[in-house]
Amino acid sequence: MLDINLIREKPELVEKDLKKRKDEEKLVWLTDLIKKDKEWRTTKQKLDSLRHERNKISEEINYLIKQKKDYSEKIKKTKKLSEQIKDLEKKESELHEKTKFYLTRLPNITHSTVPYGKDSSGNKVVRVFGKKPNFKFPIKSHIELIEGLNIGDFEQAAKVSGFGFNYLKGKLAILDRALIQFAIDQITKKKYRLVEPPLLLRRKPYEGVTDLSDFETMMYKIEDEDLYLIATSEHPIAALYMDRLLDKKELPIKLVGVSPCFRKEIGSHGVDQKGLFRVHQFYKVEQFIFCEPKNSWKFHEELIKNAEDIFKKLRLPFRTINICTGDIGTVAAKKYDLEAWSPRQKTYIEVVSCSNCTDYQSRRLNIKYQDKNKRDFVHTLNSTAIATGRALVALLENNQQKDGSIKVPTVLQKYTGFKKIEKE
Repeated sequence: MLDINLIREKPELVEKDLKKRKDEEKLVWLTDLIKKDKEWRTTKQKLDSLRHERNKISEEINYLIKQKKDYSEKIKKTKKLSEQIKDLEKKESELHEKTKFYLTRLPNITHSTVPYGKDSSGNKVVRVFGKKPNFKFPIKSHIELIEGLNIGDFEQAAKVSGFGFNYLKGKLAILDRALIQFAIDQITKKKYRLVEPPLLLRRKPYEGVTDLSDFETMMYKIEDEDLYLIATSEHPIAALYMDRLLDKKELPIKLVGVSPCFRKEIGSHGVDQKGLFRVHQFYKVEQFIFCEPKNSWKFHEELIKNAEDIFKKLRLPFRTINICTGDIGTVAAKKYDLEAWSPRQKTYIEVVSCSNCTDYQSRRLNIKYQDKNKRDFVHTLNSTAIATGRALVALLENNQQKDGSIKVPTVLQKYTGFKKIEKE
């Protein structure tokens, strides 16, 4: 959430950023927010003045009662004031709710290094790693490999749960677990503390961490309960210090979370009818940092480097891209994506998202830190370490052999106990 004082004092900064985003709807919202905020402040001043006047008259009535004097005119005036106050309270509440509606939906201010672009075509490549494999045989998709090796079942999962769910079997299930533990080990040795978060979250903290449109397009709600299945461990980890005042000495707080993730995936892409890339359920290891504002850009670079190191050790070709203004979304001030090479699709596919959310989440969650007599909102940052489904797509396709088997990356072999996946 943006600071209302920023909008009051420097609305041109917000307007400029919305124009960079090409977000016409929210430009209209900003204009109305400025208008409604002025009305709200004026209304509140009138309301406070009338309440003060009513309290003063009440004291006068009490005095007249003690003096056994007539106070009927004062009573009439009090009733009239109460009616005016009631009307203004309704107006003030309506204006407050409208300004809150706008504030919680206006996007974060993008960093100056975020490239301009109308859509994903405006994203800029920052780094490229690894050599794309040059296969001398017809290559298969990860779906064909999994079905050919009998290490997963897409058809039965769709039958019993619907599209977007999968059975991982035998060595593929072991490989999935190996990726999780490998990522945890890589991040915890860098002094990040492991967290297993709740898998269900109430709406209030959820409203603090994500774009509110996600409730319709992303979240699974538990019927008749104020609970939602988490879409990523980033969300409950961000809420770990909700309504808390941290000491500056505690910062930075570096965490790594592991959890299953649940997503509707309703939107322009939808869910894949078969495969591991765009699904309703998967495992993810997530990095998260709470820090002082002055350090957040340094930590943003640290987080993406951590993710790059993981994929380098897996020896998967990838590129890192700087997401443009038209593709960045609501919450992040700057975002990197790491995209791994898919030989079958002959394109790079997103496997990591790394965001600096500045104080956007912490303002909504009310997470502050104290330095002597100064209090300020922390900055929050998050990055995928590994999302196993998407990582498996790249791993299987890039490591396939002519006979249809899969070579296991060297760094994972101590976790799997085998070097190759053959038909089971």
